Amino acid sequence: MLEYLKIYKPTGIKLVYGERQYVWDERGKRYLDYHTGFGVAFLGHRPRRVIEALREQMDKIMVTSLSFDCDIRKMLLQELSRIVPQSYSYVVLQNSGTEAVEAALKIARKATRKSKIVAFIGSFHGRTFGALSITWNPKYREPFKPLLPEVTFLPWNKVDYLEKGIDENTAAVILELVQGEGGVNPADKEFVKAVYDETRRKNCLLIIDEIQTGFGRAGTIWAFQQYNVEPDIFTAGKAMGGGFPVGIVIMKKNVGEAMVPGEHGSTFGGNPLACAAIIGSIRTLIEEDVVNQARVKGELLMKMLNEELSELRIIRRIKGLGLMLGIELRKTPQNILTMLQNEGLLASKAGLTTVRLLPPYLIDHDNIVWSISVIKDAISKLYG
Repeated sequence: MLEYLKIYKPTGIKLVYGERQYVWDERGKRYLDYHTGFGVAFLGHRPRRVIEALREQMDKIMVTSLSFDCDIRKMLLQELSRIVPQSYSYVVLQNSGTEAVEAALKIARKATRKSKIVAFIGSFHGRTFGALSITWNPKYREPFKPLLPEVTFLPWNKVDYLEKGIDENTAAVILELVQGEGGVNPADKEFVKAVYDETRRKNCLLIIDEIQTGFGRAGTIWAFQQYNVEPDIFTAGKAMGGGFPVGIVIMKKNVGEAMVPGEHGSTFGGNPLACAAIIGSIRTLIEEDVVNQARVKGELLMKMLNEELSELRIIRRIKGLGLMLGIELRKTPQNILTMLQNEGLLASKAGLTTVRLLPPYLIDHDNIVWSISVIKDAISKLYG
């Protein structure tokens, strides 16, 4: 009998159903989902418009290569134009965030004809070889070396290191505006502006990884809109598919025109079902005022977390942006995560000591009050 390779630690529960901000296990127990598949279910579980778009497309065509025209793919470009700034010209459709990062790195090297990539301590961009090469945590990288050469990691939020670290051989600088896996660490606005300015001086590209921060979770459609910079390339995924696997690379015209047919490809990239799912997600984002809800609810959640938890000795700080929040502790959070799960609240770990909260935009005031009560009770029982 085959078994799945254990690449994730089991939680001990089997999930069988999801609806809006909740999931249920095989015993019928309901959980409030602040895990959301590492941020994927930002629109909630089984979003209606996504399901409708998938069903409609399944009755037409499910497979077509990027070599052929396809109505749903043309429709996707129209819908993307509603949420992507007009200064961007080209899109590459992929199947995951990691693939989007891989494509972005290739495009950056081709467009600049340079090779060095600069990333940051605490970064996480994926687990395939290129994306893994620019992911900081040695736990992920060390077993698989040698990786991509000419990668430099600079300190996070430290302006003084940028001038020397970003040099004339740099093809691109890549960063998350909130480091997710690294510990839910927001970038300082002054730091991001300095990174942007340095890439202009050194004639290299800025890539912003919006796979977890993008599509409304940060309280704007794209997190970079809060930082008053526009990257040359940005990547998206996770929430954009409403639960369906997707990845997208979006770039400026001068960058995209460096590529020619045959230099990149994807068998399943831009498949009709993925396009339909993204269309359903975009319509949900706009018609349900998701961005404003994420901003307002994120501010409330942050405020109440600070009010209820900041005086506890085990808490270092509450941090994050929009509905991407972290509770940084003075110890590993695993015992707390287990207690939260037992009480019906799902969350995840980020970095070494942070409880990561990635709720759907659908959470309401009662959800917020209850979840904070559960978190506070768990911390108090464990650490006093």
